[in-house]
Amino acid sequence: MQALMLAAGMGKRLGRYTQNGTKCMVQVNGKALIEYAIEALVNAGIKKFTLVTGYRSDILKSFLSSKFNDKNLNGMKIEYIENPVYDKTNNIYSLWLAKDVLSSDDTILLESDLIFDSKVLNDLISNPEKNLAVVSHFEPWMDGTCTLLDKEKNIVGMLDKAHFNWNDISDYYKTVNIYKLSKAFSEKYYIPFLEAYQKSFGKNEYYETVLKVLTLLDTKTLKGFTVRGDQWYEIDDPADLAIAETRFAPVQEKLRLMENNYGGYWRFPQIKDFCYLVNPFFPPTKLVDELKSSFQTLLTAYPSGARQQNLLAGKIFNILPEHIVVGNGAAELIKSFGGMVTGKTAIPFPTFNEYPARFCNSETVEISVNKESFEYSVNDILNTVDENKASNVLLINPDNPTGHFLKKEDLFHLLDELKSRNVQLIFDESFIDFAEKEIRYTLIDEEIIEKYPNLVVIKSISKSYGVPGLRLGVLVSSKTELIQEVQKNNSIWNINSFAEYFLQIYDKYKSTYKDACDKLAAERIRFANKIAEIKGIQVFPSQANYIMCKYTGKKSVTEITENLLQEHNLLVKNLTQKYGCGEQYMRLAVLAPEDNDLLVEGLKAEIEG
Repeated sequence: MQALMLAAGMGKRLGRYTQNGTKCMVQVNGKALIEYAIEALVNAGIKKFTLVTGYRSDILKSFLSSKFNDKNLNGMKIEYIENPVYDKTNNIYSLWLAKDVLSSDDTILLESDLIFDSKVLNDLISNPEKNLAVVSHFEPWMDGTCTLLDKEKNIVGMLDKAHFNWNDISDYYKTVNIYKLSKAFSEKYYIPFLEAYQKSFGKNEYYETVLKVLTLLDTKTLKGFTVRGDQWYEIDDPADLAIAETRFAPVQEKLRLMENNYGGYWRFPQIKDFCYLVNPFFPPTKLVDELKSSFQTLLTAYPSGARQQNLLAGKIFNILPEHIVVGNGAAELIKSFGGMVTGKTAIPFPTFNEYPARFCNSETVEISVNKESFEYSVNDILNTVDENKASNVLLINPDNPTGHFLKKEDLFHLLDELKSRNVQLIFDESFIDFAEKEIRYTLIDEEIIEKYPNLVVIKSISKSYGVPGLRLGVLVSSKTELIQEVQKNNSIWNINSFAEYFLQIYDKYKSTYKDACDKLAAERIRFANKIAEIKGIQVFPSQANYIMCKYTGKKSVTEITENLLQEHNLLVKNLTQKYGCGEQYMRLAVLAPEDNDLLVEGLKAEIEG
């Protein structure tokens, strides 16, 4: 068995990353793609490796000679074939130049823009099938040639972009561009067809097209060898490079990179996200279908201005439009409003860091919090206000990340006391809908905000209503001048048409939303009880869609969260670096029961196993 890599291309889409080298020299986490490939080939026992080079061929050869020698190649020989017209041809010609290599032995054919788990190569070589194309079930980020497989994994079709149908993606397998080809296959089929195809269509074509023709002529010519999407990545541009660096980072770095992405985990479909907070029971399928039905209209139409958005949100919450402002998620409203907050602001810690970060014109003072239970009372808040002469109080209720909850009667007592002191209460109720039904409440109420002009309420619709991709939030106050100022700080078109349409149709699904919140509250109780059964874990009471835990066992929380990601594809929030927490805490989002059970089993494996 030998290996052949096509590495003649210029990699123009990678821009500055290929200005001084070839595509396969692009670094992923400090190591070039070609280094990863050669190490995998050596590990798999390959003794001959041929590269078809072109663009910056001399630089590539010099790079490899500086990195590899007889000792670390373990007897593998590296040979080169030059494509002198690399800028005028495509990979079909590069492969044709290597026809004598193909006909000399069974061959692993791979392209130079890949990073992959070395296990893929070992499993491919050990597979008894002689002719295999490595394929991976299609995921939305993928591009390029797709295949269709029958029940015996025979490739019965290869689809180019022109024949791709998004409605059929569940049946598609993307080619990874790693192949195992027998000497007999190359001699009898592939090389003759490569020659014939070039004579008919020229040298600026792709070798996959010839494979497509072969599979059409004989559906048992080539079989698919399936691998998971997280076992490989194709790097065509800087965005691909960033994703590949996250996927293939050492576990400590991988966790940091994932957290610093602040979302976008649809690019990593194998990972189950228990870090970012969303409602797993809403929206219902019918609402989603209604959005889909207007997709083209919404995609091609401008959204309305702020006035219409505020009318729609006011209708949902029964608030006058002059008392509510819609934001591109609560985060935009926190920023637009945060600079307006002056004087001292009393905040219990730990908290959602975006608030103190955006209160740039205010001095933060800490509300006294019980360091064991993370609880605080109305008296704790008022004592901090009086002692520090604070002008504002920030409360997230339920609190993030602790889940601590102030009941309605306590909240109104606090509001009365703060009103008498002329102190503003900034109340974030993004998670309050997840409280148990008997104690659930809201301050987004026209009578309440009129009675308490010192009250500003912020709510993330993204989190509560399960639509974080739409980016929606509201800010409510009876002070119209405050609402107008926040509105002025927002962008003129801060909400897209999809988000506006959600506001327009939501009323039809109000009862479904309440049921979803009830389901979440019940699932939180079940999930918390399961977590509490794990040795060494303390579960803190929560009324939110997350649970904060303290771990007191032998491992560190960092080690546990890293292992959950690396071994189980489970991402949880490590609170080690969060101010006010310490090294023993983590936060677990409440998802659907089957997902929560996966996390329970993962935690048990890492802690008790």
